[in-house]
Amino acid sequence: MNVIEITAFGAPDVLRLGERPAPIEGLGEVLIRVAASGVNRPDVLQRTGNYPVPAGASDIPGLEVAGEIVSGDAQAMAAAGFKIGDRVCALVAGGGYAELCVAPVGQCLPVPAGLSDVEAASLPETFFTVWSNVFDRARLQAGETLLIQGGSSGIGVTAIQMAKALGATVLVTAGSDDKCAACLALGADHAINYKSSDFVAELKALTNGRGVDVILDMVAGSYVAREVECLAEDGRLVIIGLQGGIKAEINAGLVLRKRLTVTGSTLRPRSIEFKTAIAKALKDRVWPLLASAAIKPVIHSTFAAADAAKAHTLMESNQHVGKIVLTW
Repeated sequence: MNVIEITAFGAPDVLRLGERPAPIEGLGEVLIRVAASGVNRPDVLQRTGNYPVPAGASDIPGLEVAGEIVSGDAQAMAAAGFKIGDRVCALVAGGGYAELCVAPVGQCLPVPAGLSDVEAASLPETFFTVWSNVFDRARLQAGETLLIQGGSSGIGVTAIQMAKALGATVLVTAGSDDKCAACLALGADHAINYKSSDFVAELKALTNGRGVDVILDMVAGSYVAREVECLAEDGRLVIIGLQGGIKAEINAGLVLRKRLTVTGSTLRPRSIEFKTAIAKALKDRVWPLLASAAIKPVIHSTFAAADAAKAHTLMESNQHVGKIVLTW
């Protein structure tokens, strides 16, 4: 099969089209003929040598795919309601940039009605991540307020729509007026251009000094101290990315006085059982919203798989709004 390989750690041009033996599914797994592969920030980190591949995972990049089941564990498929020929999208621990990809049955979801393979391939990584962190870890409830740092990213456009659909007020930061406008068009209640405004002051004004209940942070670094200032009493900060660095210094007194929770997570190394539980929650709570178009995939660009380097260059430019997808 054709694959995209990381030939060495470095710039996007280290991504090259290559050939590998077709993978063979095991117990509890299916083999998917891939039509489209999502591109995500962890793929970039893996390419640059900053995201080690978990034990047992493929060294081929790619954490989400959509396509057709061509073979699999019959008993596991039957238990999950799948059969050969079904169109699915799946979260994988690696191996997504390939014409064939093995996925645990529990991490597969049916392609929502009316969606293309490209749209379906844009779903798993961000939807699993947002559900796990915003709704499971941070326990966002209807009527609460969520701040998303980086609202125009793949994670951001998912979190905006999911939180709004489930009854939250959504505030976002983004790096340009155009990106802010795109976030508002997706349903965000307020958007702050962090390059021209102080988001701490803006949030205090927007919430009449109360602060927000939950913050989804992909930056960390110096942002953490400022986010602690922005949280309401009993607020929850969830860190899922480190674009601003791994070190942060905070006012611990505010954490005590406001009874704050500061947490974080990574998804890729978690168990199949953990990811299967997220998939079940998404199928019950979110997939109907996709089928009804209450939530819509946001695709910025598609590239032929052989042009994966161009896709990574675009991602690193931070000029996109939504997801970038490779097609096979």
